[in-house]
Amino acid sequence: MVVLSMLGFGLQCMKKLRYIISDPEICHGKPVFKGTRVLVSDVLDLLAAGKDVEEILQEYPQLNEKMVREALEYAAMLVKREHVIEVSA
Repeated sequence: MVVLSMLGFGLQCMKKLRYIISDPEICHGKPVFKGTRVLVSDVLDLLAAGKDVEEILQEYPQLNEKMVREALEYAAMLVKREHVIEVSA
């Protein structure tokens, strides 16, 4: 499980991701979608290139719309300088 921790002004807020994991044994620890080897960065690259969600789902049928949306949320959190912390289950 990956937990994002946002630290700011002395407050701590934890947000659990449902679909994105980071495991050193899968794709060298790069963020992937749970149960796949699809890199989150690949989906973000497709979105940046102008692909819509439906096109991405056709290319990666193992994903769903919520997973693609979570990739955007994950990217936004990283831009806001939140930290990724791995938590073992």
